[in-house]
Amino acid sequence: MSNFRGIWIALVTPFRSSEIDFDALERLVKKLVADGVAGFVVCGTTGEAAALSKAEQLSVLDAVLTWVRPSQVVMGLSGNNLRDMLAFQKEIQTRQIAGLLVPAPYYIRPSQKGIESFFTAIADAASVPVIVYDIPYRTGAQIERETLRRIVQHPRIQAVKDCGGNSETTMVLIQDGHAQVLAGEDSQLFNSLCLGGAGAISASAHVRADLYVKMQEQLDGGDVFGGRETFYRLLPWMQMAFAEPNPAVVKAALEVQGILIGELREPMQCCTTVTRQRLVHILSELEY
Repeated sequence: MSNFRGIWIALVTPFRSSEIDFDALERLVKKLVADGVAGFVVCGTTGEAAALSKAEQLSVLDAVLTWVRPSQVVMGLSGNNLRDMLAFQKEIQTRQIAGLLVPAPYYIRPSQKGIESFFTAIADAASVPVIVYDIPYRTGAQIERETLRRIVQHPRIQAVKDCGGNSETTMVLIQDGHAQVLAGEDSQLFNSLCLGGAGAISASAHVRADLYVKMQEQLDGGDVFGGRETFYRLLPWMQMAFAEPNPAVVKAALEVQGILIGELREPMQCCTTVTRQRLVHILSELEY
């Protein structure tokens, strides 16, 4: 089994004048590596993949692969046209990467049998490990617990990004042991780690990634009280990070830190002035 343990960053895609800002992307990636993160998920939701062409997605992937090891890079793969997805998957897999992050097909709301068949087709075609992205509030497709338990028994499916919002499902998946469970809702990270989760794929960990890494190390070492203290130190920022549609606030925070311009692609919008003012205060508190 591949090891996705640790804090993975759901990486933003920086823009400047509507084009990908590769200089800012390099600064960001190298800073996060120095902070000790396990790796990066490129072109996921936080990376605004829906606003990127396939050629742009591949250009971001190729750029990140020049700065970090292939074992530190997971690529997002999403859609509802399975034939097109399999073709793009084949192209992605000409690169050396750690895995693919794949949500259920969005909008079409398939049956449980259809969802299972979809993931089986992706996994059968995979030359790298697959992470199931369970996020029903974005896809409109609810993966039922027993369906998910069957899906993760496929030998190529080795982890779940857990945004399903059901703690019992989280516990069952961890207890079954067929796949590593990575928290996808940042405010649930402490709970997930205490239950035996492997880590997180986090958007908010762009900021003070070192503290996210520290929290996991504390809990892995049995220091529950220390891990809890670190979690509560991060919690106001975690909540702030999603005060507006992601990744607006995360990009604003990175702009405040001088790493990139907080530009998003339409129809996504930069965060409001009020949110930015609150953000600056929270960031100052986080740096003490």
